[in-house]
Amino acid sequence: MAVLFLLMLFARLTATARQDEQALMQLANKAYNEGLYDSALVVYSQIVATGMESAALYYNMGNAYYKNNDLPSAILFYEKAKKLAPNDEDIAYNLGIANSMIVDKIEKVPVLFYKHWWNYFYNLFDANTWTVVSLVCWIVLLFFIGVFVLSKSRASRKLSFYLALLFLLLSIGTFGLASQKYYFSKEHKEAIIFTPTITVKSSPTLNSVDLFVIHEGTKVKVLDKVQGWLKIKIPDGSVGWVPVDALRTI
Repeated sequence: MAVLFLLMLFARLTATARQDEQALMQLANKAYNEGLYDSALVVYSQIVATGMESAALYYNMGNAYYKNNDLPSAILFYEKAKKLAPNDEDIAYNLGIANSMIVDKIEKVPVLFYKHWWNYFYNLFDANTWTVVSLVCWIVLLFFIGVFVLSKSRASRKLSFYLALLFLLLSIGTFGLASQKYYFSKEHKEAIIFTPTITVKSSPTLNSVDLFVIHEGTKVKVLDKVQGWLKIKIPDGSVGWVPVDALRTI
């Protein structure tokens, strides 16, 4: 009985928390629609503080920051939204507009063809969808294994063998995509520069050689961290060090 009571209490508290989050979201959206972007951001931040995470929430925050002419913050939250919903056209469109307004226009390093294909499939679905696809592939694989084992027809065994092999490869591939997508959603190896202008150093010290200059809003990849410094990589492949407080992770 005690366990049942605790489960019921937990369910009730969870439902109440969700209702509170929905009420806060409606309040924030109302403030946004009325042009009260600062007020909307205060409420959106309260929602984030509860631990809620969603593409819609981050997208709305990105829009509010954009309306406030805070491009780095807008890009940061558009990127957070894109991380959860990579195929959302509205997110991609608004992120593209925000990126077109920053100072740095850095050419990306060309991607090898096989990595381009992997990225194409990687961005088709989120982690949950790829997990479902992987499970379906494993179930179909087990079915064809069963047909191969139980069938007495040589033709059926041959067909089921090749189909099982196909779904084995699909299962491994989709499991890899699901795993990579999940860990990508949890890790923070990309960041947005928030300092208006920052000189990237050759080593994690102020008196080291200046390598190049980047500006706020630029997206970078975080490679390493050493005593208040981060080693970053920009889209053209250039690498250097910047202070931790110069950026915020996605």
